[in-house]
Amino acid sequence: MKITPSVYSRKIPFRIPAGGGRFIERSVNAVLVTGREACLIDAGVAGSAPSLLALVGEAGRRPGEVSSLVLTHSHPDHLGGALAFQRATGCIIAAHPAERAWIEDTGLQARERPVPGFSTLVEGSVRVDRLLEDGDRVGIGGDRSITVLHTPGHSPGSISLFLEDEGVLITGDAVSVTGEIPVYDDPITSLRSIGRLQDLEGVRVLLSSWDRPRKGAEVKQALDDGVEVIRTLHAAVVRAAGNETDPSGITRRVVEGLGLPEAALPVISRTVAGHIRAIGNGESI
Repeated sequence: MKITPSVYSRKIPFRIPAGGGRFIERSVNAVLVTGREACLIDAGVAGSAPSLLALVGEAGRRPGEVSSLVLTHSHPDHLGGALAFQRATGCIIAAHPAERAWIEDTGLQARERPVPGFSTLVEGSVRVDRLLEDGDRVGIGGDRSITVLHTPGHSPGSISLFLEDEGVLITGDAVSVTGEIPVYDDPITSLRSIGRLQDLEGVRVLLSSWDRPRKGAEVKQALDDGVEVIRTLHAAVVRAAGNETDPSGITRRVVEGLGLPEAALPVISRTVAGHIRAIGNGESI
């Protein structure tokens, strides 16, 4: 899908096993930014490379013109297809230092964050060739570049990318989406990151990993909705924690209270744990 003259997006569907033959149907968006060179932002899950290479072709580019693959973070649905895509294009891989360990050692990530079906979602580890810090720029040829914004919360090293000359903000999973299962490590940090994005000037298009493109007035609404998702979940955790002390019991009560499917339990448990920590630290949301 062509978003602006220089930006293209591809929706990649996948599923997470939830036991008993059940699956959680998910999707993730990868974004291609073109200049004299091209930059892919996120690589989807294992098996995504053919679709991503087709997107490169649709943008009128050859695989060898993709100079970099930027990972907004290390989770399977962003890292999973990186190995095959890099082999096909020869691109370098860039990410925030806080995500490096899980990108370069997917076995470590699987042990520390055991997502159901992890081995089916990730092709393998890849080396991070460039470490990206807040304020760095990723060149796409000539004097054009993409600005890196450190937006932690979903994960410690989550980044967003801002193509300022076209007003395109690419947020990865930094902004929760209404109607989707909320996934983040730290609600307080997530809110601060969204607040930073709300303060950015010149944003005309918002591209997140889980949502359709948002343009114009929809940008502000999407960011406001991201804040509301976190606040709504926090209120649900506070209610559940009033009658329960076991984290798994609290998570189950939250899922039931919000009307989420039972299959969401293994996905949302880390998110609920972040809210429990915030409550224990006396932090208000």
